[in-house]
Amino acid sequence: MVTKGQKDGTIRFSLRSPGGAQEVLVAGSFSHWKPLAMKRQRDGSFALTVAVPLGTHEYRFIVDGNWTTDPDNDTYVLNPYGSVNSVAQAA
Repeated sequence: MVTKGQKDGTIRFSLRSPGGAQEVLVAGSFSHWKPLAMKRQRDGSFALTVAVPLGTHEYRFIVDGNWTTDPDNDTYVLNPYGSVNSVAQAA
């Protein structure tokens, strides 16, 4: 799931713990596709707030080494690798 962060210019990425995941990362155009570690929350989900430039950003989660789209975001685009990237808008 992607939501506006509490501070302007931020996006909060979150993912419900899929099957007891040990590690969840987020990578996207905002990080030049460098994976960023998400923190486990008390409810078992993972979350990270990231400062991003204004505009549209593509991203994917990496769950225990496996790249996946955001299951809570229906906005996505095709990528050059034959799969899709989720899309977030920073206002």
